[in-house]
Amino acid sequence: MSMRQSIDLTLQSCMPPTTAANQPVDEQTLRIQLAAAYRLIDKFRMSDLVETHISARLAGTDQFLLNPYGMMFHEITASSLIKVGLEGWVEPGDRIVNPAGFVIHSAIHAARPDISCVLHTHSRYGTAVSLLECGLLPVSQFALQFYDRLAYHDYEGVSLNLAEQQRLVNDLGKHKVMIMRNHGLLTAGRTIPEAFVLMYYLEKSCEIQILAQSSGSKLVVPSESACQISAQQQDIDMENLGMLQWGALLRLLDRDDPSYRD
Repeated sequence: MSMRQSIDLTLQSCMPPTTAANQPVDEQTLRIQLAAAYRLIDKFRMSDLVETHISARLAGTDQFLLNPYGMMFHEITASSLIKVGLEGWVEPGDRIVNPAGFVIHSAIHAARPDISCVLHTHSRYGTAVSLLECGLLPVSQFALQFYDRLAYHDYEGVSLNLAEQQRLVNDLGKHKVMIMRNHGLLTAGRTIPEAFVLMYYLEKSCEIQILAQSSGSKLVVPSESACQISAQQQDIDMENLGMLQWGALLRLLDRDDPSYRD
């Protein structure tokens, strides 16, 4: 067996089952996963008091789950999430959702039936990179997974104008990752684990870039061919992105505070 064949077999053996990301998720499981995503965003210091939002589409419906406006991410539980309709319907009760959250999430869920989860943050390093004219640079292995796979959306003010929805959708296109200029980050996944892992590594990419730029030294940028090769290498098993990490992340939450499942 050649070295190349050995490497290919090793990579294949490390992959989770190919159907994992395509299995339908019932509402209770979806609620638990989404509550976990909120807790994880807070745990990894990407939350912003009661602002920003994560949504998940209820399979087979035109509804999605969103956080109640006014709850911090570490307070979110499976039962606290609110059902929202694409046309503005919110389940009866005295709880409300963030209007900007509705504008952003309903637009993407309506335009992208391939997407189940949308995640938006105002994280420290992601927001910093959103201010830079250069955007995200392909200078780290973290960032190279997004090479030629990243969208940008220009700032139009707080996302309260329904007219912005089509421009947001057009800018996102077929991508799953977007930098919202002067605002923050957005990821979209076919599963909640995928959207979370994309956000984790997008924020990590921004953090490494800002730290490197703060040194004042000239950055080393890989060749275009190296960037393309690295991006392609990291495309391996994109069908199941996040599924391998998700079990470990849930164990982390369950050890520290399993109340997200309530």
